[in-house]
Amino acid sequence: MSRGDKAYELFTSGYNCSQAVTLAYSDLFGMDEEQLAKISGGFGGGMGRMREVCGAFSGIVMVLSQAYGYTDPKDTEGKKALYEKIRAVAEQFKKDNGSIICKELLGLEKPEKTAQPDARTPEYYQKRPCPLLCKYAAELVETELSKE
Repeated sequence: MSRGDKAYELFTSGYNCSQAVTLAYSDLFGMDEEQLAKISGGFGGGMGRMREVCGAFSGIVMVLSQAYGYTDPKDTEGKKALYEKIRAVAEQFKKDNGSIICKELLGLEKPEKTAQPDARTPEYYQKRPCPLLCKYAAELVETELSKE
């Protein structure tokens, strides 16, 4: 199964968008799925369902940070290199999807009124691009990782 298909499957099983993308790469970084699910959980729904930065894109950032991140706070070159990768991937995401902002991707004109997640019904999946965005995001990460 491709990582994109895995992210799609994870989302449709109930994980949020950020968790789905991050968990599709859980085998690469020595962190168990429970840790990754917790770390990425708050980024779903555009960060706590505020519909800001897309959770699938946040998942991309988390995976790329694991792959290319730095640990020395004085490593300005490492920080710059990571930020450049993230900015380039953001541009590609925007080019292919129109935005990295959740509410724009969902076509919402005003913010959500509540933190309560929508029920995952067949209708939910028909009106949301989220499963396909999770698949796309995981595939975009795979393309980026294959460049190295």
